[in-house]
Order: sequence, then C-alpha cells, then structure tokens
Amino acid sequence: MFTDSINERRRPSHGTIRSLAVVTAVAWLGGCAVNTSKHMDEIQAQLDPKYHDWFDGGTPADMSSFDWNHIDFARQALDNGNVSEALGILESLQNQGYPPGYYEMAVMYDDGLGVARDPSKAAQLYGESLRKPSSVLDNASLRLARLYAEGDGVERNDTLAYYLLRQAVEEGDMASARLDLADMLLAGRAGQAAPQEIAALYKEAVELGGTRGLYELAQAHAPGGWLEENRGLAEKYARDYAQTLQEPAQAGDTQAMVNLARLYADDGLLGPQPQLQQKWLLQAAESGNPDALGEAGELLLAQGNQERGLSMLHRAAEAGDVESMTHLGKAYLGENGVAPDPIQATRWLEAASENGDTNAAISLGRAYLQGDVLEHNPTRGIELLERGAERGDALAYAVLGSAYMQGNGVPAQPTRAVDYLQKGHEAGHPYATAQLGEAYLNGLGVAPNPSRAETLLRNAADQGQTTAARVLGEGYLEGGNLPFQPQEAERWLRQAADAGDVTAATKLADAYLSGNLTGGDPQQAVTMLEEAANEGDAYAMVVLGRAYREGTGVPRDFEQAEYWLERAREADHPSARAALARTYRARGEQGDIGALRKAAEMGDVPAMADLGRIYLNGSGVSRNTSQARVWLNRAADEGHAGATATLGRMYIDGNGVTRNTERGVGLLETAIARGHSGAKADLGELLLTGNGVAADPERGVELLRSAANAGNTSARMTLGHAYLTGEGVAQDTQQGLDLLRQAMASGDLTSKYYLGRAYLYGENGVTQDIEQGRQLLTEAADAGHGASMATLGREYLRGDIFAINRNQGAEYLFQAARQGHPTARLALAKAYLWANGLENASQEQAMIWLNKVIDGDSQNALEIMRELLTDEEALQAAAEQTNTI
Repeated sequence: MFTDSINERRRPSHGTIRSLAVVTAVAWLGGCAVNTSKHMDEIQAQLDPKYHDWFDGGTPADMSSFDWNHIDFARQALDNGNVSEALGILESLQNQGYPPGYYEMAVMYDDGLGVARDPSKAAQLYGESLRKPSSVLDNASLRLARLYAEGDGVERNDTLAYYLLRQAVEEGDMASARLDLADMLLAGRAGQAAPQEIAALYKEAVELGGTRGLYELAQAHAPGGWLEENRGLAEKYARDYAQTLQEPAQAGDTQAMVNLARLYADDGLLGPQPQLQQKWLLQAAESGNPDALGEAGELLLAQGNQERGLSMLHRAAEAGDVESMTHLGKAYLGENGVAPDPIQATRWLEAASENGDTNAAISLGRAYLQGDVLEHNPTRGIELLERGAERGDALAYAVLGSAYMQGNGVPAQPTRAVDYLQKGHEAGHPYATAQLGEAYLNGLGVAPNPSRAETLLRNAADQGQTTAARVLGEGYLEGGNLPFQPQEAERWLRQAADAGDVTAATKLADAYLSGNLTGGDPQQAVTMLEEAANEGDAYAMVVLGRAYREGTGVPRDFEQAEYWLERAREADHPSARAALARTYRARGEQGDIGALRKAAEMGDVPAMADLGRIYLNGSGVSRNTSQARVWLNRAADEGHAGATATLGRMYIDGNGVTRNTERGVGLLETAIARGHSGAKADLGELLLTGNGVAADPERGVELLRSAANAGNTSARMTLGHAYLTGEGVAQDTQQGLDLLRQAMASGDLTSKYYLGRAYLYGENGVTQDIEQGRQLLTEAADAGHGASMATLGREYLRGDIFAINRNQGAEYLFQAARQGHPTARLALAKAYLWANGLENASQEQAMIWLNKVIDGDSQNALEIMRELLTDEEALQAAAEQTNTI
C-alpha cells in the first residue's frame, strides 16, 4: 500500500483545452531523460535555496535487507491497526537517515491512513525523504508535486511542482508522473512547451500503462484540440481507450464503467450515444459506487429526471462523495429544473466546502452574494471566495473580480477587480480572461487598451467563453473602442448566440432588422427575437417593440409594439418605460392625441412639447392656451429647448398669455443656450429689426448667421431678405440671393416670394426677369402662399407687367383673401365699395360683406368677385390698394 498508490484522475475534463504556442521546449523533453541534478544551475535560478537539496543528488542511503524488513513490519502493524507501533518503527528508520522511513510516514498523513489527514505534515516528510537519493525518490517527488500543484497543505507553487514532476519522470517509470507533467504543461502552468513534446509524454504514459494518455491524445486531435485536427486519429485513440476500459468494466470496475459512460456522453469523444452512456452509468451506480452514483445522478438531472437524479446524488453524497455533495448543493440552488431549497443547498455546499472542495465554496460564495436563493450575506460570500483564491483557484479569482468590478455585495473597486482578474487569467480561466478583456476595452480599473482587450477577448472566446464572444461582436458592431467590422461582429455574435447567449441572439437579430448587418432574413430575425422574448429576455422584448413601432424589418404595428414593450416593462427592463412612451408619442404623431397625452404623462419630454404646441395651435383639439402652457412649461423645465423657444414666442407675441417681451426674450436666450437654432432665428430677427426690443443689428446678424449655418430655413430667409434689401445691414445683393436660394431649396415659400418679387420688379440690385419672377411667384402661390397670390392677382388686374387677365387676377386675389391675407382682403372690400357707389362708406361694413361672400360657396364667391372686378372703378380701387402688397 505504500508504493505508488496514486490513482488516475477521477473525472477527465471534457471541456475545451487551450491550444499552446509552439516554442522551444525544455532541453530534457527533446531527447533522452537526464538526471535533474545535472540541471542544478537552472533549478538554483528558479527555486528558493531551501528546496535545492531535493534535487542535487548526493550519496544514496545504504539500506540493508534487514532495514527493508522494518518497512514491511511497519506496514503490517498499520494493517493490523497498530498505528503507534507503525509510527515508532518509521521514526526509528528516520533517525538512521533512511528516506523510506520519511516517505512511508508521509503517505500515512497524506492519505489519512490510521491518522488524521495532515497534508502539511505529509509535505514536510516527503521533503525529508528527498534529501538523499533512494528508491522512493520518484514516488515522493510525484506526491509532493501534487501537494504543491494543488496548494494542499502548502502554498501553491507551480514552479516547484514542475521540477518535482520532472524529477519523478527522470527517476522512475510511473505513467502517472508523465500524465501529471503533461497535464501541467498543457495547462500552461509551467511555462510553454511544444505540443508535440507534450504528446510524447502522453504516449510514454500509454506505453507504461497509463491508458488515460489515449484519452488525452484523442482530445488533442479532435476539433478544437491542441494538435493538428485529425478526426480519424482522434476516433482511433478514443476507441483504443474504450477498448482498454471494456474488460475491467465487464469485470465490475466501476471507474472503468464511468469512464466509458463519459466517452459516450453528448460531448464525449465517441458520443452522443445516450443508450451506451446510460447503460454504463447505471450499471456502475448499481454497485453503490459513490462516484458512479454521482455521475449517474448528474446525467439523470440533465435529462430531466429530477426525482431519480436527486436520489442517486443523495446516496453518493451521504456515502461521502464530495463532488456529489457539490452537485447536489448546486441542484438545490435551482439548477437543472430542481426547485430551489436553501436549507439543502447550504447543507451540501457547506459540507463539500469543509471537505476541501473549492468549487463548492465558490458556488456557495456566489449564492450568498447574489441573495436569490440563499439569504444575502456578502461577508460570508467574499470569505468563501477568498478562501478559494488563497488556494489559487482560477474561478475564485474570476468571481471575486466580477464582484469587485460590479460592486456585487461589496463596494465597487475596479482596480482590485482587475488584480483578481489578472490572476484568474494567468491561471487559465476563460471567464476571468473575458472580464479582463472587457475591463481593458472600457477602461475599468485600467487605462483603456483596445488592442489588449481584443487579444484577451479573442483568447476567451476561442475557449468557448460566450460572454467574450458577445462583447467582441458588440464591439465590432458598434465601432467605438474596436473598429467597425460587420463580418467579425456577425461571426462572434453568431458564435455566442449558437452557444445559448440570449442577449447575443437579440443583438444579432436587432442588427439584421436595423440593417447594421446585411444578409439576414428579417422574418428569421423576428423569430429569433420572439424566441428570446418568450424565454424571458426583456431586452428582446424592447427590440421587438421598437421594431414594430418603427416598422424596421416588419410592418409597422403599434399594437404589437405596445404588447412587447408592456411585457418588457413588467419584466423591469430599465428602458422599457421610455420605449413605451416613445411608442405612444409615435401614435400621437399619427394624430392620436390620446396616445400623445399618455406619452406625456409617462414623462416623455418631446411628447410634452408636442402636446403643448397642439393645444396652442388647436391642431386636432380645441385650442387651449392654459393646457398649452402647462405642457410647454413641463417640457421646458425638463430642458426641452423647443418648448422653451415656443414659450418665448408666446410671451413676445402675447399668444395665449399676457404679452411680456422681457420674459419672452429671456426664454429665447435660455433656448439658445440649449442649442435651439429656431430661437436664434427668432431673437436674431427681433434684434435686427428692433421690433419690440432695443435694436442690436450686430448681435441679430450674429444669431441669424449661426442659425443659418446650422440649416435653419427661417434664419436664412430673414437674413437673406435683410441683405437683399439692406434693412438693418449693409446691402449685399449676392449674399441675399444665395441665402434666399438656400432657404427656397429647403421648401420655404416666403423666400421664393421674395426672390420672385425681386426678379419681377428688378428690385434691390437684381436684374429684372419677369418670366423668372412670374414662375417663382406662381410656384409659391400654387403651394398656398398668400402674399404670392396677392401679388400675382394685382399684376393680372393692373396689366402693367402681365397682360390683363381679370379672371386670373380675381381668382388669385380671392384665394389670397380667403387665406386671410390682409391686403388682399382690403383690396376686395374697397372694390366692393366703389362698385356700389359707397366709396365713402366704412371699410368695416365692406369687410362684413366680404366675410359673408368668402364663407359661402367657393365657386359662387369666385363668380361674385369676377363680376365685381368688371367694374372699372372697382378694378382701379382694388389695383391701387394692392400696390401696398
């Protein structure tokens, strides 16, 4: 029992193995084994001097057959339960300087044989056994290496473990030493080594009976492995491994049964073959083997058979299987469809943690931090996680890094978080690597470094870390810290989505719908979003709601938009309320005033402003200046520049409020400070003309110029007309024409009117061009511009510029009057007075007549006007009146 009792690893990992860069391997791996003592220079440079004499050779201990008999006596005493006698015999051998005496006692304390397990004492005894060369050098080196590699009873020291494993390989022919050394090199815990050299170690192990080497070689050649992909060779190694397991499994070796079951699992090298997997697991479980019971329980839980799965896990855990305790505890946290049970979860995770299972301690720590199933206890949670970190556990580093980065149960400390994440990354955990990459991407706890972030995120994503793949995809899609690369964005988001990341699937579908990624099927994108939303992903609900609201990739459908956004709000998505309010506003923009009011009442500021303007103008509702002020003030108080500008114009014009020019100007100034170009145009016009305020042409032009440069059409029109006429500024005909053309190009009819008059009459330095003027005025008039109608009507009636056309003139003048153009109305009223010999009557009486005519049937009204203007005196009166247009 005291010889090499090291067992093969209990449960080989089926996860993704990190690929290693091919570098120059250490010299001894390149050829024949060389005694470690010949490499003392290297060892002395790498290790603390207190360890040097474990490797420096020396004079072997000379033990006689009589002395070896005492080893046998000690073993017999221990077998018979005489622990004190066994210890006494071994102490006697130690006093004589014999290494096997130290080694045999170390194994007792290492394995807890007759004594309480004490890995610290075992490590000290193993070390003593290495001070002189002996036949136990290989076994002692291997066992001590494992203690240092695991941080079991000693501080974890990968470098020391590596050199001990080298010594174990050089000094003996144990397959397990080669397997452990290859595992360490493969995990990158002892620097880097060439993959082919690592493969050579596994092959040596196979030749020495270490059949797990076949499994590792199969993994190496499988897709995603660390050697050149060769599916045929991978399958051959896997089948060879299965063959080595068949005989012992059929003979009742439960561990062989379990390993066979793993090969046939969904992610197994020969899987998925569920029938064979279940056959071997259940057969192993029938033997009562705790390990088999545990794995069978895990399989049954994964298959949805909670009752039987929990039963097997309970049996395994109660038999002392620590890993089953951990899985049972995690199941009671709510995994695999098991109803959460905080008492059972705490019981089993605490038990596993007390038995040294770091995974259990970490799961328990996370549960205390989250406070979902267990009572929120951040102090206990951090304590458990730090216990794992002290053992060098990579996941513990990663979870602590996440906690300190997000402030989960502890004050956020990004710098401390990065320290933990760096350690987790160096220990090879992809979750830590992913978070570290995100920290460098966003400058959290470190200076932003997009290049390093990209490297780290790719590293983690290549290891199957879905969050890293999603963050990469989002980064490439947004084109902020990372360059915009749509193909890369699609690749990584697709990888994360295919791995089950619902947020990545939502991002991908959103990008297809919005057109940020091309080539996607909108209907498929909607299906992806609906699947994610129906799984409870609130972000997918928001994206669906937005898509239906905007008609992006789907027909616009406000009812569907409201349905999904209401669900998102019920799911407490932070942006759902605002998105729903925006949807009500969109309905309001289509004329649904009730929906617009809903949006305003939900706090949508633009909706408040729109509602205020609607009440002010009576658009679709009865004009209500009181309600207008309420909503415009609420929007202005929220910083809405447009609402502030509208209020300013109300006070300047006395529109629905008592005229207060000073307050109005103050509001316009506030709107200008908020960046509103329309307010600049309004105040600029006031200051340019001095209309109601002290004239300040210089500032007025400055404001108008700023607004015009920002594309404000009104400012271009006002400033253009000022430069054309020289009103308030030095006349600059060309600049005036340029600005008016710019405003006209934006659809401004008044600018077209000003340009038309300038060409028609040859005013303000513009060369007369009657046809150009007529065309511009006609276009403006046809578009409903009253002043253009009045001007054309006058000219057709007078015949000074155009040929007289009384019908056309009457029609234009009538239409202008009907629109409320004051001069046109007055001209028609005066014509009526003259035609009826009432030229001295009041204009008020004529206006009453005019309103009756205009408010009547439009065709009859037009005929009345035409008849009226056949009277020469009436015509002359109308023409003279329109001279003021």
